[in-house]
Amino acid sequence: MNDVIITQDDLYAARIFFNSALPLLKVVIQSKPEISAKFRNKRFVFQISALYNKAPDGKMATYFIFNKGDITVKVSEIHPKPDIELVFPDLKKFIVFFSGKGTPLPKMKGVVTHFGAFVAALKGLLAMAKLLGATDAPTDQADQELCVKLFFYLLPNGISQLNKAGQEKVRDFVLKSPDRAYAFAVTGYPELNSYIRVKEGNSKAGRGEYPRCKPFLTLRFDSVIHALDILMGKGDMVDYMANKYLTVEGAPEFAGTVGEFMLLVASYAKAAYMD
Repeated sequence: MNDVIITQDDLYAARIFFNSALPLLKVVIQSKPEISAKFRNKRFVFQISALYNKAPDGKMATYFIFNKGDITVKVSEIHPKPDIELVFPDLKKFIVFFSGKGTPLPKMKGVVTHFGAFVAALKGLLAMAKLLGATDAPTDQADQELCVKLFFYLLPNGISQLNKAGQEKVRDFVLKSPDRAYAFAVTGYPELNSYIRVKEGNSKAGRGEYPRCKPFLTLRFDSVIHALDILMGKGDMVDYMANKYLTVEGAPEFAGTVGEFMLLVASYAKAAYMD
């Protein structure tokens, strides 16, 4: 019986990993030809799960369907018979592993039977973890752009997940909000853009430019490297705004709140509450 004490912070972090971070594996694979080529002729289901006795079926999971180059992500769903599965004994060990705080090994199922597919999936996971866990900007320009894309996709989705999970500060903000969109952008790189739409308790994250109208607020960086400075905690937002490295388009009085929520998602992704 799993008697590990799971806190509310653990549940918030687990939700961000399962619903926001792990799905980025698809983005990494599709962005790196040397990795995506390894999946062209493979068909299998790869699941990552953690045992949790208060969840339906006793665990939480997200899985990927690989079908000869196509990838389908099933967020926060459990596959009955995945070909390959990494099973963590509890949510804390799952969080410690994916936040980079330690290396508690999961139980591995189906690895021997589908070894080639497992190695390919593992390379994708390691590439994703390296980019999300980086403390300095990658030297390769393509990796710099991919790193910003991963962060920009993670942050609004993570904020939305915290709202849906009832995190007090985020939930209170969204409940009181009229229909508004908050966006993240880098000038000249529309493919990196992302946004979150909030309205009276509801929230939804999206990728690309917000399609309906001009966002209520856009945090826009002048370059990929300056975006990485802020995302990795290397620069000060106030200084960057003063130097025009970061501009606030729309309602500047809400920039502090959005910045606070960005840091909140990042803190859960790094499991800072465990320190």
